[in-house]
Amino acid sequence: MLHVAKKTEQTHPVVITVRAPDSTGLVAGIAGAVAQAQGNILDVGQHSDVDSNWFGCRLEVDPSVDAALLGEALDELAASRGLTWEIHDATERRRIVIVCSKTLHCASDLLARVSIGALLGDVVAVVSDYPDAEALADRHGIAFHHVPAAEDREAQERALGAVLEELDADLVVLARYMRILPAWLTERWAGSMINIHHSFLPAFAGAGPYTRAHERGVKLIGATAHYVTAELDAGPIIAQDVERVSHRDSVEDLIRRGADVERSVLAAAVRLHLENRVMIFGNRTCVFD
Repeated sequence: MLHVAKKTEQTHPVVITVRAPDSTGLVAGIAGAVAQAQGNILDVGQHSDVDSNWFGCRLEVDPSVDAALLGEALDELAASRGLTWEIHDATERRRIVIVCSKTLHCASDLLARVSIGALLGDVVAVVSDYPDAEALADRHGIAFHHVPAAEDREAQERALGAVLEELDADLVVLARYMRILPAWLTERWAGSMINIHHSFLPAFAGAGPYTRAHERGVKLIGATAHYVTAELDAGPIIAQDVERVSHRDSVEDLIRRGADVERSVLAAAVRLHLENRVMIFGNRTCVFD
């Protein structure tokens, strides 16, 4: 959480996220807190999740807001309403670690987008269980860490966990990392680890989705970016998209055409996360885009 200094000279909006048990008057209370801090709401997204009875919202407030007063007003609401809140610096550059295997199109795409400023973050390292990604990391001047697969699977998982801790990652992106992670590792990075799966989940979870899609004769293929949980390809979904295909497409055609969808879906999910536009409610997300 970042508290923006009083009356800063910044020109970008202040981003506020709030979560609370749903109750009458929450929106009015939050708007009142912003007004009390001499702020003006520029944009707001809100959602009441009827299944969990929780409320979430994301606000963009003009940069002249008095953050100290705003914090005090939100703390008062927190005491009476049980809400949690954060003030985010919209220009903060989070530390991103890309984890991949041999298939590199998603990792390459993310590195390119970061390099041209399309994603607000810094890729501090590429980590892989294969050496193939080292040349890619070198081209972008990014550190490369090889954590090879071994007979001792637990040792490899511990080594990966140690590398992520050492790199002090804010966000871990599994860009076609083809290994199942243990529960202790997914729990450590809960809400901060995003995976791209090359199917439109929940269809064709697990390995070989394009082959299975071809066998089934589907007319749509897709990709799904989701937060990682201990259950394989079952975490809260952030972004999805599809591509129409036909009986003329071979498995190789599906892989080629699907790669473009994977790139765009993963990039969208990373952007949404970095801009604090995603809230998790149970095993679902609310995306304020």
